[in-house]
Amino acid sequence: MTDNTVYLQPAFVLTQRQYRETSLIIDVLTRDFGRVPLLAKGVRKSKSKTAGLLQPFIPLTLSYSGKSELKILTHVEITEPFINLEGITLYCGFYINELISRFLHQYDPHPEVFMHYKNCIVNLLNTANVEATLRIFELDLMEAVGYGLQLDYDLYNDNVISPLAHYHFDIEQGPVEATDGTFSGKTLLAIKSRNLIDSQVLYETKVLMRKVISTFLNGKPLKSRAVINQIMHHLEK
Repeated sequence: MTDNTVYLQPAFVLTQRQYRETSLIIDVLTRDFGRVPLLAKGVRKSKSKTAGLLQPFIPLTLSYSGKSELKILTHVEITEPFINLEGITLYCGFYINELISRFLHQYDPHPEVFMHYKNCIVNLLNTANVEATLRIFELDLMEAVGYGLQLDYDLYNDNVISPLAHYHFDIEQGPVEATDGTFSGKTLLAIKSRNLIDSQVLYETKVLMRKVISTFLNGKPLKSRAVINQIMHHLEK
């Protein structure tokens, strides 16, 4: 990496870990530069107020510089009011952070992902729509990183999708009509339009997106998803 300095870049902290006695290494999602690893020197000292700002889901502006891949954080400030995620929405936030960490390479700019992420955090505050919010973020993220889904045309049979038919779904080619298909045409068209209100549509979308994400992660499990499943199972008892 060449020497560079970035000033007042909109960002969110994805993860953080302690480094030596007083510092942190943080992974941040920036608007214009993608995922960037930063060294926050001395922020864990007793008189420092910066560590309290370097938490996930807080809208920040950051300045940083350095010649190596690990840049040095030089300035941080909160840019706008925010409301803390709590309960299940907090774990959902960690889930989307993990998705970004898995699917976005460092220093790979995706301004649209930054906006999708920011909107998702805001929408998670409406707990009535958590499932739809997560599914829409998953869909938008897959599309942004080049894994967009063919949803409105059956290439195998050379037909448009019918809302009354059922389909199997091939990750590479898209839907294929079949009487025993898992996914209804209604669901596929709703996914295409991001109209995820109906409960059956939501369920089928969840099944589809788990298949899609697992395929592109080569079957490697998401830690945050396991935690969410445990919490939801406990709440349903």
